[in-house]
Amino acid sequence: MQSSLAKSLTVILAVSGSINFATAFASKPATFTRSISSVSSKRISTSIAMSDAERYTIPDQPARFARAKEQNNQRYLDIETVYDPAYLKGKRVAITGANRGIGLQLATELVAQGGKLVAIVRGSSEELDALNPDEVVTGIDVSSDEACDTIASQITGGPIDILINNAGYFYEPVEKIDSLNFKEELKMIDICALGPLRVSANLYNNGLLKEGSSIAMITSQGGSVSWRTTQNPEGGDYGHHMSKCAANMSSVLLSQEFKHKKIAVGLLHPGFNKTEMTAKYKEIWEIEGAVDPCEGAKRVFHEIGKINLETTGKFINCEDGLEIPW
Repeated sequence: MQSSLAKSLTVILAVSGSINFATAFASKPATFTRSISSVSSKRISTSIAMSDAERYTIPDQPARFARAKEQNNQRYLDIETVYDPAYLKGKRVAITGANRGIGLQLATELVAQGGKLVAIVRGSSEELDALNPDEVVTGIDVSSDEACDTIASQITGGPIDILINNAGYFYEPVEKIDSLNFKEELKMIDICALGPLRVSANLYNNGLLKEGSSIAMITSQGGSVSWRTTQNPEGGDYGHHMSKCAANMSSVLLSQEFKHKKIAVGLLHPGFNKTEMTAKYKEIWEIEGAVDPCEGAKRVFHEIGKINLETTGKFINCEDGLEIPW
């Protein structure tokens, strides 16, 4: 029976093991079941049911931000109240697209916390150079097979503890049926979906991603198919949403393949950040709770610290730490 907090704990003892828990509670919220066999051949199944409201964030961005303020949700409103970056100290962290935007802010935060930055970029920048990265791998266009094939050979400091696939591309003009740009759509898919696979494959296949390492895929809530009816009630922006949906699919498949290699993969929507890439939406920044990239970087690292083999393949909103439905 569910409590007012929408949680239930059900313990079922079945001597024969014939009870089908999933069938018996098919009408209940999603459940997570763990079975333990004892020497007496009895099976104990412990199931914790979590309601969708507790598990998933909501698609309406202004309503999400308004709810956080109404509830005084400090996790959402002030990441400093929960953020503990101690795990970053001494870690070798590779970040694609670390020369600007949210990538540069992630690099800045990493270095400030004592992490070792391995920047993977097309070209460096004054801001990136000022951070004195441990290593800078240049000439990397993540849409190029040939360029990505050179990444590992340019890294000399050893294996990577955390790979952050952050490099992305966002076509600014709004796409409608009478203004489709198929070349730009393919470019977004190539950079946002295939790019992370190229980088991840090169590092793994050359021994730079080992057991115990983790991969953070910086994707977007725009990749949620079920949210399009709320966030895009009139459609449009085809390339952006297709590229993020493809990125999510490839990330989940990678998480499945890497499970037995003990490499965890997390899918992260960084939240709404005030960057060059989102400038086309600057008129709604304040309404929808957009934050400065420095705060957005802390939100991302807070969630990266939670990526493990139990959470691998989860799609998380870094604003509130809740899941985003596919």
